[in-house]
Amino acid sequence: MAQPIDLPQTYLVTPEPPADRPFAEFVGRLERALESGIRLVQLRAKTLTALQYAQLAEQALACCRRHEARLLLNAPADMARSLQADGVHLTSTRLMACGSRPLPAEFLMSAACHDEAQVLHANRIGADFVTISPVLPTATHTTAEPLGWLRFRELAALGNAPVYALGGMSLATLEQAREAGAHGIAAIRALWERGECGAK
Repeated sequence: MAQPIDLPQTYLVTPEPPADRPFAEFVGRLERALESGIRLVQLRAKTLTALQYAQLAEQALACCRRHEARLLLNAPADMARSLQADGVHLTSTRLMACGSRPLPAEFLMSAACHDEAQVLHANRIGADFVTISPVLPTATHTTAEPLGWLRFRELAALGNAPVYALGGMSLATLEQAREAGAHGIAAIRALWERGECGAK
């Protein structure tokens, strides 16, 4: 079982960086989110090449360091090691492909879970925390069937580590998420665009 760690109640998942704009604009938006109180960030940029992602990650990491925030890379574990990021976020596909924890304990590891098998596997490999999604309808994954709060509660209860509710979340749903067994909420647009990042 993962050791207890100090985690905020809000977990920012970044949106895709626009391919036709300089990274400086994206990092500037990240800076504003951090200034508003975000202290845990997942750099999600699936459309970038590995080299582009590493270049952006270096800039995002420097930005997070200035605000004493932690940055997890949505990338292979080797990249988190080489860039000395705070950890890695495993997609559900990467999660299920891992026979053991891919990083030592000094790195954070989160995992994306959508069903019981994934939550249990995250337990087995020692995830420090997980996201369970999608709880509610979300503009990011419009075809995904929402779990709803009842199923979320059931899945969250299976976890050994703190759980973030993801999918349709905002600060308005934080209390409901915690009542359903979540440590907090993870979000893209609500925390990036609207500045809803006051919760710690």
